[in-house]
Amino acid sequence: MPDLPVHLWYAITNLGGAGLTLPLALAIALWLVTGYSWRMAASWLLLLGGAVVLVTATKVAFLGWGVGVRDLDFTGFSGHAMLSTAVYPVAFFLMLQGVRTPVRIAGVLIGLAVGVAVGCSRVVLEAHSPSESVTGCLVGALTALVFIGYWWNAQTGRLTASVVALSLAALTFALHDVRVPTHRWVTDIALTVSGHERPYVRARWKANRVPHSPASPISQTHRTVTLPVPSHA
Repeated sequence: MPDLPVHLWYAITNLGGAGLTLPLALAIALWLVTGYSWRMAASWLLLLGGAVVLVTATKVAFLGWGVGVRDLDFTGFSGHAMLSTAVYPVAFFLMLQGVRTPVRIAGVLIGLAVGVAVGCSRVVLEAHSPSESVTGCLVGALTALVFIGYWWNAQTGRLTASVVALSLAALTFALHDVRVPTHRWVTDIALTVSGHERPYVRARWKANRVPHSPASPISQTHRTVTLPVPSHA
């Protein structure tokens, strides 16, 4: 991992925040409607929406029920990694419409590289484990590449590449440090659907300890018996 100052890693990780990537995704959809077709925009939103649902489901499963893979330290796909590897390749694909194929491919690869950099930043900043960042990048890259591969030959004469590029760049600059409390929202959803009072926490989950208050009298009785044992303190 590159030895970068912490503030640079935070700047990189902010590129994958929902406060930036989701508005970018919506802006891309608007440009697709304007320059191509509503079908193209709808397919983009459906693919990205499916990826968002998948990521959210894994997070809810862990926070609500402790579903994960201990051996891989996996508690859910990284949302930052997924969103960045999904959105930025498609943004470059759109901005470079009408240019030579090698240049457009290079743009898509740059977009994927941005997403991988965001995934690395999540590991460096200890927000996610390597398995969570890698799988998040894979889900996002698959989302982007399926869309790009299907629509690669789509033609438009109604978009000016420079205008699209300037608008997306301005949006990125304006929203780079905007933060949305997505983790809190997902936690609220997990607690609501699971009926638990407290979410599962990575450290206690890895130690195979239940993090929430027992829901039944039987489990409460069991807990009063096991808590005083010194070896478990």
